[in-house]
Amino acid sequence: MTTPSGSPAPLHLSGNNAPVADEVTHRPSAVTGTIPRELCGQYFRNGPNPRSGWSPHFFAGDGMLHTVALADGHATWYRNRYVRTPLYARPGASRLALAYDPATSRIDYRVTTANTHLIAHAGRLFALEEGGFPYEVTPDLATLGAFTFDGALTTPMTAHPKTCPLTGELHFFGYRLRPPYLTYYRASAAGEVLQKQTVDLPRAVMMHDFALTAHHVIFMDLPVVFDAARAATGAPPWRWDDAHRARVGVLPRSGETARVRWFDIAPCYVWHTMNAFETDGTITLTGTRVPTLWRQGPQDLGGGLPALHQWVLHLATGKVTETPLDDTPSEYPRIADTGIGLPHRYGYTAGFTLDAEPRHTEIYKYDLAHGARRSTHRFPAGHTCGEPVFVPRSPAGPGQEDNGYLLTFAHDRSRGTGYLAILDAADLSAAPVAEIHLPVRIPAGFHGNWVPGTPPRHARRLSTSLPGIRQGSELRDPLRPGGRPSTGCSWNCPMG
Repeated sequence: MTTPSGSPAPLHLSGNNAPVADEVTHRPSAVTGTIPRELCGQYFRNGPNPRSGWSPHFFAGDGMLHTVALADGHATWYRNRYVRTPLYARPGASRLALAYDPATSRIDYRVTTANTHLIAHAGRLFALEEGGFPYEVTPDLATLGAFTFDGALTTPMTAHPKTCPLTGELHFFGYRLRPPYLTYYRASAAGEVLQKQTVDLPRAVMMHDFALTAHHVIFMDLPVVFDAARAATGAPPWRWDDAHRARVGVLPRSGETARVRWFDIAPCYVWHTMNAFETDGTITLTGTRVPTLWRQGPQDLGGGLPALHQWVLHLATGKVTETPLDDTPSEYPRIADTGIGLPHRYGYTAGFTLDAEPRHTEIYKYDLAHGARRSTHRFPAGHTCGEPVFVPRSPAGPGQEDNGYLLTFAHDRSRGTGYLAILDAADLSAAPVAEIHLPVRIPAGFHGNWVPGTPPRHARRLSTSLPGIRQGSELRDPLRPGGRPSTGCSWNCPMG
């Protein structure tokens, strides 16, 4: 692939990072191994796929969702669809021009790529990107429209909300480019926003992820900052700032009167947290850390590769103990969702490289009870994989935290097609439990989830029956002609 100027494609459009042109629905072409009968539901994954074929950065591509439906030991269908956002409807249009109203200095947060994650909450599926509102979609990937929690959401929403396994509540935040820079939200298991709280920050920072414990919310105020002067010239507005302190904020989950307590840490950036939990007067936070990021702006990839790292916050003294857990590059950390915010033993990551066509990639499993001891599943030469999503085999008892499967999309470079790999989470050294091969390529992407239920047996009958998940008609145009808001969507959101 080449760029519009005819030069070679950049990393984010090369190899299996290149977009696919078509939206399709297919039956799997082949299955190796045996699909566990207990895997009944759909695996979803989101990622950037520029509709025009080109984008200036990996994060700028239009969101495309991919799903595989499993039932009764069979893979019944695969489907991919774009999220119908205003940017999808106007390929190549300026995001700023669509979103920003110069007459009022307001930003319309419906203008988003929706390209980063997909989650399920309160009977709804949401496609997420941290610069805008979530977009609700159906299990057959029809777009229903922007979602604002009945108007309670007035900022963008992080692509990495956390569901508390003890309460079923959804915790999330939104960051903006003007004060207030950070807002924290807590929604009930039924989807009602119960808490909305401003968190004081000295300036706008790029806060991609956060963490949750049983009694606290953990924010990361790190030195990738918004540079208004760069933005005014049309340059990418995010850059590293050595003068900005790196710190971790701890907010009690006790209500809106609570205040954040900040702990200084060594300068770094953290794209993703694995988990956080409380024990004996400490909070332990684990995530993938890079030493610096975008010192010369978002095209600067020289800040180092991410690796698993741990911070222990001592609540009595205010001190922080930092420990590198591994020096092998990896990203996209996950755990069993039932362990979010709680002490846990195992975590999983995917090997990470800046090579567009690496020889192979790996899934790693870390035993955090034994010094982050690592075990590995290495894919064959020419095969690359993405984020591992843990699916429990059954309700796990004591000592059975890894009793389940890891699901990830993989790419076979020699065939030019993709497949869904199902691995035994308890034994990564084993051969895959199953591989569900598809007749199309699945581009590299970001994040996804498993949603249990009973999908339809045939792709032509996509009135899905995932329990409790809302259905509806496809959204045709997210904006009225002229870019004005449709009924029910707020325009009065302070500039991002």
